[in-house]
Amino acid sequence: MIDLHIHSTFSDGSDTPAEIVEAAAERGLSALALTDHDSMEGAEEFLAACRARNLTGIAGVELSVDTEKLGGGIVHLLGYGVSEDCPALSDALQRVLDARDWRNERIVEKLNELGVEVTMAEVQDCAGETVVGRVHIAQALVNRGAVASIEEAFEQYLDESAPAYVTRYKLYPDESIRLIHEAGGAAVFAHPFQWSNDPAEVEEAIRLLKGWGLDGVEVRNACTRAHEVEHLLRCAAANGLFPTGGSDYHGIPKPDIRLGSGFGSLNVPDDYLPPLLDAIGGKSNPCVYLSE
Repeated sequence: MIDLHIHSTFSDGSDTPAEIVEAAAERGLSALALTDHDSMEGAEEFLAACRARNLTGIAGVELSVDTEKLGGGIVHLLGYGVSEDCPALSDALQRVLDARDWRNERIVEKLNELGVEVTMAEVQDCAGETVVGRVHIAQALVNRGAVASIEEAFEQYLDESAPAYVTRYKLYPDESIRLIHEAGGAAVFAHPFQWSNDPAEVEEAIRLLKGWGLDGVEVRNACTRAHEVEHLLRCAAANGLFPTGGSDYHGIPKPDIRLGSGFGSLNVPDDYLPPLLDAIGGKSNPCVYLSE
């Protein structure tokens, strides 16, 4: 069993990269990938932990992509085997990070305008040394007693449809795929049915993304239903794309999703790994550790 979609404290997860690797080893995973949102800062710690545990690991990133060119909404693209030494990708991620800082401050301002008292200092205390994200704002609200849980904070204030939500700065799909390739990686369409529940729209998006260089499709995810998996497998095969899968594990922010198994029934087969490794150069890629 493998898990190719995992988040750590370097974006909006609650576990450090090293803790994730330890948990993966205990759960019997044979391979995993770290795919933090718009950040590769955890890659070094993650790969070092994989070496120490002799567990196959792939350093990656998840990019939030503006889909005006696909009809609207936000698509997430997973970049596997990407190097943080690529200037173009690093510059793009820095732009996203700078915009995130502004966004966090604006969310806090909106909460205050709604009569919910919280400060950026409190949020930073929740984040510690990690990148500040909405999960840390949620934790600050819990600490304040404004909500009972992180889930309630998102439902009442921080989700896309909630009153304190602020839109993120996003890249475009063709640009994102190009950046992933320049960084030595492979680009994969993450959880397509979370973007749209219309199979025809998903199929058309896959076709368009393929035209911009897409390499794979995440066909198995904690939230993907059986009939959707079959549809995505057909779409991937029809477009010459390899399948991947992962839990989208975050830890505390998504407490019902477990590493490797999602809500309990997820099982990403080991044979999804070789095509991905072939696409990113396997052992020759410094952002990959292959167990011995």
